[in-house]
Amino acid sequence: MVFTYNPLLKSYEAQIWGNVSAIDRERGMFVIKPSGVDYNRLKPEDMVVMDLEGRKVEGKYNPSSDTATHLELYKAFPKIGGIVHTHSSWATSWAQSGRGIPCYGTTHADYIYGEVPCLRCLTKEEIEEGYEKNTGLLIADYFKGKEYMAVPACLCKNHGPFTWGKDPKEAVHNAVVLEEVAKMAYRCEQINPDVIPAPQELQDKHYLRKHGANAYYGQKNGENER
Repeated sequence: MVFTYNPLLKSYEAQIWGNVSAIDRERGMFVIKPSGVDYNRLKPEDMVVMDLEGRKVEGKYNPSSDTATHLELYKAFPKIGGIVHTHSSWATSWAQSGRGIPCYGTTHADYIYGEVPCLRCLTKEEIEEGYEKNTGLLIADYFKGKEYMAVPACLCKNHGPFTWGKDPKEAVHNAVVLEEVAKMAYRCEQINPDVIPAPQELQDKHYLRKHGANAYYGQKNGENER
């Protein structure tokens, strides 16, 4: 998903580059955006319900072409409740360049623990034989044994970013954070080509005060403002 400014309409238009999904773990089903339907015209009843075998349960449209990617991530990451894939311009630029996004500052560290990884491009065989499924398997394999909730994002080389969260709202929020972090990191390198990542102790402080076992950021009643 990406938003672009149309000077003729003097407004932001949501393009169809990307998709969002949400899972109901108890029922073993997830809901995903239909393929090729403009976000401006999308209605709740247009969403497509899928099971964890990849079968359509409900919906008049075909599901997103990236459904198989979402399915593999839901199977591999049991803690997540939502997934977002975008072609947002700044994050996608890093993906197309084949570079991960270093943690240069505390904005990044507040939400993502360390570098946002850029995964390898799929092989010719992987692209030709189950492209979307193999994208999900590639991401799942990279995060095997890693804290995927601490790094709720990755870049797929020559493609774009994927983010996730405990629910779809958090997954969308992480996609927005990723785009801003990507923009700031690019500008940071333009200003100082010799820049190095933020000190590890600073990264630890900012991430753990918000997400660690002894986190103290925010309000006790849960009414945190992002």
